[in-house]
Amino acid sequence: MGTESGRDAFGKTLLELAEKNDRIVALTADLSDAIRVHWFAQRYPDRFFQIGIAEQDMIGTAAGLAMAGLIPFATTFAVFAANRANEQIRMAVCYNEANVKIAVSHGGLIAGEDGATHQGLEDIAAMRLMPGMTVIVPADAPETRLATIAAAEMEGPVYLRLTRLAFPYVTEGIREPFEIGKARTLRSGGDVSIIACGIMVGMAMEASESLQREGISASVVNMHTIKPIDRDAVIAEAKRTGCVVTAEEHSIYGGLGGAVAEVLAEHYPVPVVRVGTRDTFGESGDPHALLKKYGLTPEAIAGAAREAIRKKKSLASLAR
Repeated sequence: MGTESGRDAFGKTLLELAEKNDRIVALTADLSDAIRVHWFAQRYPDRFFQIGIAEQDMIGTAAGLAMAGLIPFATTFAVFAANRANEQIRMAVCYNEANVKIAVSHGGLIAGEDGATHQGLEDIAAMRLMPGMTVIVPADAPETRLATIAAAEMEGPVYLRLTRLAFPYVTEGIREPFEIGKARTLRSGGDVSIIACGIMVGMAMEASESLQREGISASVVNMHTIKPIDRDAVIAEAKRTGCVVTAEEHSIYGGLGGAVAEVLAEHYPVPVVRVGTRDTFGESGDPHALLKKYGLTPEAIAGAAREAIRKKKSLASLAR
């Protein structure tokens, strides 16, 4: 099983795309090494724009380049794109339906020692709110490669959330092809459905395996596209298992958990238990220690699955 960070996979894939399409350009806000676009800068200096520590200017410049017919990839940390440049994304990119791809790293707690100022725990929610924005959170490096290609090929704004650290591959060999807006099922189960994104997909797989040893059959669904969310997949899982767990390296408010809950509240209400951070900032520390402290672990997902099943059984007993 391979391991690679999402940002490494993104940087390599962007180079491959640029070789085939001279409309692709890259921008960064003083973070070329961190987002791995320094390779692009070395190979295509005339198509690379170092804007400096000015994320708002970077987004405005990217929108202008897109309106001129290019395909700009604007890169920075998640917290700086979603918060500092929020207005520019709203008006320059989304309002104009500009073909800008915003690729971000350091989302979630795995920004680690950089601390609360650099740990984006609300970026998915902020980008979900933007009209016309597509939000993608790949599970691993192989899926990041596919997501980067798909983002370049589609027309319109995209928010692509990359992992900072290397994590084991979880999507190699799965049957479903990568398609924006279509979930990929990694494991089928009948007792509870675990819907996850990003690094939490691998943890969901670990949780499913531990639950299996207890006699609990848990589905694992990789919901790589948060917007547009695959409503059909969410509803189908709820109908089959009768209860759902969501897992994300993000606040439980407004991200994947919120999106899934919205779908089920409107179309097929079942118990939903959300795993993620809870109305809090992060802190400086070892990334893996932070994930454990804030309850973003396979054990936490397994515990949420047991809670969802208890709620399902409680509702069933009330109905009798």
